[in-house]
Amino acid sequence: MNEKAKCIYCKGQMKRGAGPLHIDRKGCHVMLDNVPAWVCAQCGETYFEEKEVQAVQELIKSVEQKAEALALTA
Repeated sequence: MNEKAKCIYCKGQMKRGAGPLHIDRKGCHVMLDNVPAWVCAQCGETYFEEKEVQAVQELIKSVEQKAEALALTA
């Protein structure tokens, strides 16, 4: 994505910024407030690049593993 990209919903201009990401998976709730992203200047729709998505997936995998380890000790 680049500075010329348009929002698929409102056709507003996309700007580099940060946005929240909330994920519920396998009993874990992860809230990240400031993930680098492309944000629509008009409607606020947020798009994440592949590198950010991969980093978040690694974080979630780590959280899941720790949650499973805690469940085994309970």
